[in-house]
Amino acid sequence: MKNFSSWLIAMFAFMFWGARLIGTTMTSLGNDFLFEPTNITMEVALLFITFICICFIIKRRLWASLIYLVGHFIYYGPSFFNDIMAIAQGTLPIDSYMGVLFEFVGLILPLAAVFDVLLDKNRKAHPTDKKTDWFYKNEQFDRQLDERADKNNYRTL
Repeated sequence: MKNFSSWLIAMFAFMFWGARLIGTTMTSLGNDFLFEPTNITMEVALLFITFICICFIIKRRLWASLIYLVGHFIYYGPSFFNDIMAIAQGTLPIDSYMGVLFEFVGLILPLAAVFDVLLDKNRKAHPTDKKTDWFYKNEQFDRQLDERADKNNYRTL
């Protein structure tokens, strides 16, 4: 991960994961938090899957970002769609808007992670480093050795 955007996506994903972890814990203890999970059992399973996927997204694995995307779209997609329809009709209570924001972030972060890994795939296959390429990829400047060249075969007597 050489890009600043990749690090930002990973940091936001971990922060969102932590907020969801706190929210799920607070809801299961009976306290109020910024949002309320729609299904605590699925949320706990998704928290474990998300943590593993984010760790592999940092390692630039495409399958992890796809699992991250599919899991979040299955969990957040239907409720986000229903909340958007309720907002359009004007029937969503005002205290549910923070949940809509969390659902929106839960759908945008996996998309950003997938696009970031897809765009970074070419750079992983053909890496370039300007600090070392001038030394290793300039064969025209290599010194041609002849029979008098020192081969570092020194003998100690």
